[in-house]
Amino acid sequence: MTTNGSVFTQTPTARAKENVLGDEEAGKELKLVIFDHRRDAQKFKVPDNEIVTKTGAYLEVFSRFKQQETAQAVERIMVGQTGLSSFEKAQLGSLCCDTAEEAKTLIPSLADKRSDDDLQNLLDEITRLRQFV
Repeated sequence: MTTNGSVFTQTPTARAKENVLGDEEAGKELKLVIFDHRRDAQKFKVPDNEIVTKTGAYLEVFSRFKQQETAQAVERIMVGQTGLSSFEKAQLGSLCCDTAEEAKTLIPSLADKRSDDDLQNLLDEITRLRQFV
């Protein structure tokens, strides 16, 4: 803060904005490039490098659902669950809890939304789709 006679002026706390040229700046219309693997699967070629190879190997080992059809079935089950937030649905689908108690411990917001029996039925349905290979 500096004093200019009896008037106090605030020193800027943020750095100056860089000048951006071309389409990189978000103006009235935000321009995004989104690679939707379902729609652009034929157009987009995944680069073949070490990071992509290692990521693929990791997903192959640790993925809960090995087949795309199975993952889509779980997604359909979760979409049909009313009263749950998208976060809760995503967590239930990815954590694959064995018991309702475990699910409510890991996702505390479920405690007031589902009874233990209803939640256990949902978890059993997801578990049936899971492949233990």
